[in-house]
Amino acid sequence: MLGRTANGLFWMFRYIERAENTARLIDAGLRMSLTRMHGHEEEWESVLRSSGVFSAYCENYPEVTSSDAINYLLRDRSNPSSIVCAIEAARNNGRMVRTALTREAWEATNECYLDIKSQLARKPSNADLPAIIDNIKQRTGLIRGAFHGTMLRNEQYNFCRIGTFIERADNTARILDVKYYVLLPAAFQVGSSLDNVQWESILRSVSAHRSYGWVYDDDYKPANIADFLILNGRMPRSLAYCYDKINANLSYLEREYGKGAACHETAKATLGMLREREIQAIMDTGLHEFLQGFISQNSRVAAEISEAYRFYQD
Repeated sequence: MLGRTANGLFWMFRYIERAENTARLIDAGLRMSLTRMHGHEEEWESVLRSSGVFSAYCENYPEVTSSDAINYLLRDRSNPSSIVCAIEAARNNGRMVRTALTREAWEATNECYLDIKSQLARKPSNADLPAIIDNIKQRTGLIRGAFHGTMLRNEQYNFCRIGTFIERADNTARILDVKYYVLLPAAFQVGSSLDNVQWESILRSVSAHRSYGWVYDDDYKPANIADFLILNGRMPRSLAYCYDKINANLSYLEREYGKGAACHETAKATLGMLREREIQAIMDTGLHEFLQGFISQNSRVAAEISEAYRFYQD
């Protein structure tokens, strides 16, 4: 396969995942803002930080307001990670590698782009936001369903899956890190009803609220939530689950091409670390430091994949 094709598939599905993740973060921000009578702009700062766009936002807006933050994350063209830009980038990458996709996967992507572009042509009202967020999640889900239901399990499939899980792991790690260092405004609120509502919103933002309740009976303890989102291999947005899938897809590529590369070893080491660590050890040595190290390692894996499979070469 040409490196350009591998690159297009990898980034197409990174952008689809990013659009859905951003929609879920906005949804979490809306829920959190409803729990406060005043001062809810702090929640939107945490959402911007989770998305990794806070610094860029501050270059374009004088202060954080819910209206500006939502607009920046939804449809601002100056934000390359906004939902409109992410879906457009996914569609552009998909068009570039059109012959590597099934008709159903391409049509679902194109229809998603046309629908969301039309829906976000104007700044939406607050009353319309919940329906818009639901539509974005449904549209990206349709792309994923068409992809899984029709794509041959070959190298094209594997590059798409790796892009999805690299992006998902990065998103989960950032959300969890921001919760500990930005979201909770004061230490005395740890364990309070406010803290529980915020944790519930974080779980909802990674589609983990109900499944967490099945495992921990809705007991919102920070260590349990960190364990669920980092080490639980059954939770499809946990770091451990993402790296299990990244390693599986890289293994298929290794067999396909008959050789390994640095990315294979780095990904295996990352999965091994996640399987060997206990959550209490992570908490004792510093959750923030662990997550920052993971984010850096995840970026390293992505860069090594790009180099190994010549993403920018023909």
